Amino acid sequence: MLLALNFKSGKPVYLQVVDQVKAAAASGALQPGEPLPSIRPLAEQLRVNRNTIARAYAELESQGVIQTLPGKGCFLTGNGSPFKSEVRREMLSEDIDAAIVQAHHLQVGREDFLKLVQQRLDAFEKRRARAAQAAEERGT
Repeated sequence: MLLALNFKSGKPVYLQVVDQVKAAAASGALQPGEPLPSIRPLAEQLRVNRNTIARAYAELESQGVIQTLPGKGCFLTGNGSPFKSEVRREMLSEDIDAAIVQAHHLQVGREDFLKLVQQRLDAFEKRRARAAQAAEERGT
């Protein structure tokens, strides 16, 4: 799993890690049961404090994305979200609202915004299909 941080984005580093792990899981690049890198080596690779990675992993665990097994490490869970449907929808609604506000500030109209969402969904589905095919070829 390759993570890329943008220290100038204004977004906290631990949230960038959270988002990228979730994106890798959603796209199929990271499979359920697959181990995440250990905290210390990942922190060294990314050149960040170990506490930053530990905070990201704690957040992922609180969201039900990963599971920590003492002495063994952190693994991607395969049982889906622990949140009820209404909570998941509310969480997603907050992100959609933020995207709508950003589109407004960038003067992107409704039609262009909806086209962009469709394009991004299509691209995501293609990446997910490629990741699934690669996993199948690896025999996982």
